[in-house]
Amino acid sequence: MTRDDLGAFVAHCDKVIEGADEGLLKGLTLAVKDIYDVEGCHTGCGNPDWLRTHGIAEKSAPAVQKLIDAGATMVGKTVTEEMAYSIVGENHYYGAPVNVNAPGRVAGGSSSGSAAAVAAGDAHLALGSDTGGSVRIPASFCGIYGLRPTHGRIPLEGIMPLAASYDTIGWFARDPAVMSGAAHILFDDWNEPEILTRLYVPEDLWSLASAEVQAALAPALDALARIVNPPISMLAAEDYDIGNMFKAYLVLQGREAWETHRDWIEEVNPTFGPGIAERFELIAKITDDEVAHWQEWRDKLARRMDDLMDVGAVMAIPTSPCVALYRDEPQETQADARQRILTTTGLAGHAGLPQINIPYGTVDGAPTGFSIVGRKGGDEVLLDLARRLAQVGVRRRG
Repeated sequence: MTRDDLGAFVAHCDKVIEGADEGLLKGLTLAVKDIYDVEGCHTGCGNPDWLRTHGIAEKSAPAVQKLIDAGATMVGKTVTEEMAYSIVGENHYYGAPVNVNAPGRVAGGSSSGSAAAVAAGDAHLALGSDTGGSVRIPASFCGIYGLRPTHGRIPLEGIMPLAASYDTIGWFARDPAVMSGAAHILFDDWNEPEILTRLYVPEDLWSLASAEVQAALAPALDALARIVNPPISMLAAEDYDIGNMFKAYLVLQGREAWETHRDWIEEVNPTFGPGIAERFELIAKITDDEVAHWQEWRDKLARRMDDLMDVGAVMAIPTSPCVALYRDEPQETQADARQRILTTTGLAGHAGLPQINIPYGTVDGAPTGFSIVGRKGGDEVLLDLARRLAQVGVRRRG
């Protein structure tokens, strides 16, 4: 498949930036989601009106520049869903990147192009972003590794924001060693992984996944339990309130997204594609009372997770309750999947915890993803576990 056929890269930035002559990432290729500034390129954010009303970046986002300075060669910017505000992987204006590991299905969003490029072998490493799951879900759908780091661990300078209290950068690779290499560059400090003493399994989040997804991931959970060998604790529903995950996210993330982009929307009156337009109309109506209520709820959840996820603790969950949707599914089907997905991804998002997708298993020929969630600042543990699990066969095959 040619690069054009893949549909993962944007046309308005075909620039190649050679990596430094020496560095940890020397010889690797890098793709960058089109919400990051790259010197000499427009940042399009998946919407033609944004592209039209914003100039050429004068410098690259620090995260991009760090990877280039470490030897990675940037080979292009990648398609994102509009304003990084969807989880499916279809852009009304720029199409849906091809998911080579699940033909006929979407790549997942909003970092669809970055995930598709890595899955297809057009980049060793790709930058994305994750607010509600925009790295974790494409990684799961495309059968590759993807990390959402601890919220706030890596600065977001030079990146289009969506909802600051949820936004993180993130990255994809086919190899856990590449995932760790990028982390060594992007983290300001490196914490050696601690000995694990506890493995949490939230029953309700597992039950949200289809029976087929649960069965596909069961060997990965067994392998994790054998490797770390801590006591397994089954989390009860009251520990994390699964029933309110989605509603809280819609309100809190929605209000922040509206505050972030309101001035531009009111000035430019941009044309958004189906789904995105309706989303912005809804979030404009969120009330202060709703925000206050769900902020209190989130603070309580975050405190509970801080108590549970102390040093030595990890949690295992399905990354997504379903495999990738077929392309061009009706909006109603997408909305149902979005609710189930954002409920599953909500725990790490609301609590600011790191989460890594490990590609393992298939359902109906489409990849499934196994996730490990860590404590705040425990990103290195997750990367180390991905490496160790790969050594015992918990990785994508073929």
